[in-house]
Amino acid sequence: MKTSGAETKTLVPVGLILDLNSPVGSVANACIPMAISDFYAAHPNYRTRLFLHLRDTDDVLGAAFTALELIDKEEVNAIMGPERTMRARFVIDVGERAQVPIISFSATSPSLSTTQNPFFIRTCLNDSSQAKAIASIVQAYGWHETILIYEDTEYGSGLIPYLADEFQQFDIRVTCRFSLSLNSDNLRILKMLNKVMHMQTRVIVVHMTSSLGSKFFLNAKEAGMISEGYAWIITDGLSSLLDHMGAKVMGSMQGVLGIRPHIPHSKRLENFKRKWKSEIHSKSTKLNIFGFWAYDTVWALAKAVEMVRHESCSLMEQNCRRNISQFPYIKLSKIGRMIRNGLLKTKFKGLSGDFNLVKGQLKSSAFEIINVVDKEEKVIGYWTTRNGLTRELGKPEKAAYSTCMDDLKPPTWPGNTKAIPRGWTTPVNGKKLRIGLPVKPGFDAYLKVEQDPYTKEPIVTGFCFDVFMETLAVLPFAVPHKLIPFTIGSNHSGGTYDELLYQVKLQNIDAAVGDITILANRSRIVDFTLPYLQSHVSMVVKIKDDERKNMWIFLKPLSWDLWLTTGAAFICTGLVVWFLEHRINNEFRGSPQQQVGTVFWFSFSILVFAHREKIMNNLSRFVLIIWIFVVLILTQSYTASLASMLTVQRLQPTVVDVNDLKKNGDFVGYETGSFVKDLLVKQLSFDESKLRNYGTADEFDEALSKGSQNGGVSAIFGARHCVELFLTKYCDKYMTAGATYKTNGLGFAFQQGSPLVAYMSRAILSVTENKVKMDAMEQKYLSQQNACQLDQRTTISSDSLSLYSFGGLFIITAVASACSLIIYLSKFLLSHWTAVQSVHPDNSAWSKISELVKRFDHQSPYPEPVTDVNATSTSPSVEALADAENTPSSSRTSNEGADNVVDSITRSSSNV
Repeated sequence: MKTSGAETKTLVPVGLILDLNSPVGSVANACIPMAISDFYAAHPNYRTRLFLHLRDTDDVLGAAFTALELIDKEEVNAIMGPERTMRARFVIDVGERAQVPIISFSATSPSLSTTQNPFFIRTCLNDSSQAKAIASIVQAYGWHETILIYEDTEYGSGLIPYLADEFQQFDIRVTCRFSLSLNSDNLRILKMLNKVMHMQTRVIVVHMTSSLGSKFFLNAKEAGMISEGYAWIITDGLSSLLDHMGAKVMGSMQGVLGIRPHIPHSKRLENFKRKWKSEIHSKSTKLNIFGFWAYDTVWALAKAVEMVRHESCSLMEQNCRRNISQFPYIKLSKIGRMIRNGLLKTKFKGLSGDFNLVKGQLKSSAFEIINVVDKEEKVIGYWTTRNGLTRELGKPEKAAYSTCMDDLKPPTWPGNTKAIPRGWTTPVNGKKLRIGLPVKPGFDAYLKVEQDPYTKEPIVTGFCFDVFMETLAVLPFAVPHKLIPFTIGSNHSGGTYDELLYQVKLQNIDAAVGDITILANRSRIVDFTLPYLQSHVSMVVKIKDDERKNMWIFLKPLSWDLWLTTGAAFICTGLVVWFLEHRINNEFRGSPQQQVGTVFWFSFSILVFAHREKIMNNLSRFVLIIWIFVVLILTQSYTASLASMLTVQRLQPTVVDVNDLKKNGDFVGYETGSFVKDLLVKQLSFDESKLRNYGTADEFDEALSKGSQNGGVSAIFGARHCVELFLTKYCDKYMTAGATYKTNGLGFAFQQGSPLVAYMSRAILSVTENKVKMDAMEQKYLSQQNACQLDQRTTISSDSLSLYSFGGLFIITAVASACSLIIYLSKFLLSHWTAVQSVHPDNSAWSKISELVKRFDHQSPYPEPVTDVNATSTSPSVEALADAENTPSSSRTSNEGADNVVDSITRSSSNV
């Protein structure tokens, strides 16, 4: 510790390690003295003064020995710098042992941890804070792949894991990483660029220092890679030092996007810039953000030093805990820890913005997104941790984090174009896109692969291939491709569709085109485009013989349960009417045989409304009204159904349900190599031993014709496109039956992460929405499907009308009959029970019931008139009936007495 004469200011020695020949070191060397002068001019009453000990070094070991020399000889209590990460690492180790805080305003690599090194303080931004901003830019322009090129140093490699993690969050794939050493010559850079040029990805993120970046972009320009179709993004290591790289280098970076920390405008910043220009500085020394951070670091350190109490004459002491592995005679700072703690608490408005250390490093705020145009930097937007991308700062906080390119101003891209690069292209002089084609016999309308006898190249036709070629034609760029046949079959040389897709996963081919069904388990190994054709799995079975030749077809309109129920209802209705009419209607009387015949005759004669019996009881009329309505509906329905059967051919399947196949142990077939086998086994629970595979439509026909009992199958399961082609040829013998099992349609398969998937999907939408093109392709390959009118086929489980359809009618007639019986019996009991009870009071209940039955069987003396009569004409009959009713029971015990009464009533009625 020193004092400054009369003013008795305490001088606190501080080390400063810089590379004065670097852009960062030269600017810091100019800004730091200005910061000390400005700080103490603004705080003249402070009792401490920083006393700088500047050392110039440009290598790692030099920085370490310089730090030792400053601590042991100059007894510094804090060290600012050095600016490079590797140099800072060694200096940090020395400062840790001497308990001297190492304050860096330029070592941005996240490999230097402020939490693991408590005496290391970073007064600049951590490089990892820009990783999410870069990923947001890539996401905003819809790019799905990127290449990382970085400097092969601790500074360069430190950011890469953070970038990869952020890209992964946005589902962006890092296709390749390239590293360049600091001493790479032009030849090595060009070789690396040549590798990049032969790759498909055209979005390139560059992270390196300005010295290597200058050479890199000059060579990229020479290689023709700063041109249309490329997208270049640079990190703040280059973006913050563009002015120092010169006009020639900036000219080679036309259209490059960059990201760098945002420096908010302030009056204090403007005053500093004017002062910078007015004072004498080398014209080659240009102001940059590291100068602002160095300036703010001095202010923060001066504030922290002022908070420390300086009571001892010496601020250093010998390190008594030194061991043989340490440098000799290293000293410990008494106030180094207090200075560190003071720095961590210091907050103020600096030139670079808010100075606020969080966990030992400067807190991130916002980043500028710049675009290099005509050797100048243009700000096209900003990125913040809360809002994401935005055109302007200071706007109200957004509801959601933005990764939308509309929140940025339109940039100028390499090649001086406004068109957004696709992010990928067919590699220059690279391999063509390898397209795998499933080759199988049969179903050629969808895909047919033959070999040219002269060139030996595959000749491909079919609906699927035409859709693929139309899709390629819609793309805004050419996709050179090579067709590679892949045999599908059940023999040893053939594979399956799943094996074809696995070749895509293994990168033996780049894509697969054909009648490939999109399935969930397949999407785990490849990426599918949107479907170009809808599909499902259905069952094909034989058609039953024409039932019009059946002599018993008249029984078919009604099911057996409906026949039985209808017959029972006829008989029950006849019995109810007989019961209601028996006592008062002579036509329902007679011998037992005659009465049984009357019941059946009356019941079934109602069917054709030909009954001749007159009904006298109103309850009977009520029952008949309901029953005649039911009979009307039954007869009309029967007539309509029978007419349909006799005049319209009904196509009925031999099997209508999958469960019938499993219950009977029948064999079923499927298309060779398709996914249908897994569906039958895993979803429909078929025994695998009951499955047989076939490759062509003729084999399908032969197997179905034989049947399950003769070495064939009872049903064939297949995808819609195969089933329709099969039925086109054999529509008179087979039909679809049972349920259908939905799939996600047919699509094209690509390697996972391929950027072609998004472009192909959009192109497929354009093709499928073009009705003219789709109709032309369908007419070319699938026109025969209309001949059999597949859409008009009806799969019928049963032609007969069921009991359930008429259940409501039978319930209504049953309720009506029951109510009528109850009413009639109630009246009968009320009128005869008293008489039976008075005549035979001592008889048993059974005897009384027998007497009631006898009375019921006797013809009632009160028959209802058949025709209408007036009141005067009926009075004699009424009086006669009254006299008869008053006759003692003994006089009416015989049949003759009853007959006399009936004759009297009959004569009276005839007189009327």
